[in-house]
Amino acid sequence: MQFPVRVAPLMLAVVLTLILAACVSDRDDVAEADDDVTASEVDAVDDALSEDAEEEPTEAPDPTPTPAPADDDVSDRSDRDEDRLPYWHRSWDNTDFDNRTVSLDEIRSGGVPPDGIPPIDEPKFVEFDEAHEWLEDQEPVVSIDIDGEARAYPLQILTWHEIVNDEFEDRAVGVTFCPLCNAAVAFDREVGDLGVMRFGVSGLLRHSDLIMWDDKTESFWQQMTGEAIVGELAGERLELLPSVIVSYAEFKETHPDGVVLSRDTGFNRVYGNNPYVGYDDIDSSPFLFSDIPDDRFPPMERVLSLEINEEPMAYPFSHLENHPVVHDEVGGEPVVVFWQPGATSALDQTDIAGSRDVGSANAFIPELDGEPIEFIFEDDEIRDVQTGSTWNVLGHATSGELEGERLDEYVNGTYFWFAWAAFQPETGVWTP
Repeated sequence: MQFPVRVAPLMLAVVLTLILAACVSDRDDVAEADDDVTASEVDAVDDALSEDAEEEPTEAPDPTPTPAPADDDVSDRSDRDEDRLPYWHRSWDNTDFDNRTVSLDEIRSGGVPPDGIPPIDEPKFVEFDEAHEWLEDQEPVVSIDIDGEARAYPLQILTWHEIVNDEFEDRAVGVTFCPLCNAAVAFDREVGDLGVMRFGVSGLLRHSDLIMWDDKTESFWQQMTGEAIVGELAGERLELLPSVIVSYAEFKETHPDGVVLSRDTGFNRVYGNNPYVGYDDIDSSPFLFSDIPDDRFPPMERVLSLEINEEPMAYPFSHLENHPVVHDEVGGEPVVVFWQPGATSALDQTDIAGSRDVGSANAFIPELDGEPIEFIFEDDEIRDVQTGSTWNVLGHATSGELEGERLDEYVNGTYFWFAWAAFQPETGVWTP
């Protein structure tokens, strides 16, 4: 199956938007008028140019003639060419490129320098009454609950920063969002004997997914998998933590004592505006993705994805919308998947709050106190068969006999299909 290719103008728009974001003054003392300039520049990017930008800088030809190699030199030359480092390696003096688990040919520059998209290293949080002033109920947030401490990270902020280096009471946590893959991933930032890492945005991509870097070894880490792929720590994996994209309203209702990541980030950005307008159109093509997309679904289809006992599985939103409760078995383990409407896309219209509703999904162990529990979708609500109690997409019972109970989550994510299939080509797909 072939999909329409409209990638060149969009690729250019994304690159220019990211460069504009990297160039905007980073401090709070920038005049407020800069926000308006940035917004207008972002809106005008698609119309500014129609030609694709070259990924690698063009160097002037060497005027000195190069003699043809002797036959016995061909093999050595081939080996040297194979090991030649790409041009972007110049930004990474302390990265061990000899130690890697992937080919460097799979890594591409996204057009910005290291931390050109600045992570948030000193996050601040606000109560709901303050967040209400700029965050709408339907807007998407990444919800994380660690030992009863719940925090919401609005995508209107994460889209501009991609990484938050946060600290919970007993745990250093990285909260990340790759807009190009729609991938929200959380992980423990403590890595073996090296202790707590600070993670940054490398400006590099693999399969269109964010590559992170750490401050202690300058190793490269794949955001979607949590695996170090280049550098001293290549082969190491971060511990992934449960996180889910839901509406702000759902987060508030479920976590009345929760807090929200503040817009007071130390940077001047057009929070609330989407710099990737139209990117998640179902007929769009992914940015800087050189592989052939798996044609079982359109590349930009959202799928709930998980892997249990080395068995990957995907649940397309186009199926879940008509089947909001799915009981399944993955890797020999029982799984229940919930889907519900109410959360807008962060990658649709310029105004995230006014974008289309794409819903939310999550996956759980269908057990309570060690006993199996069955769920159905009835009267537009998720209910358990045993007591008729109602449940939400965060796995909390919201009314009925079991009100206040909570299911255990599987680590899962909502990604674009092309990205999940690129990292998990053998993935299964649930169908009704």
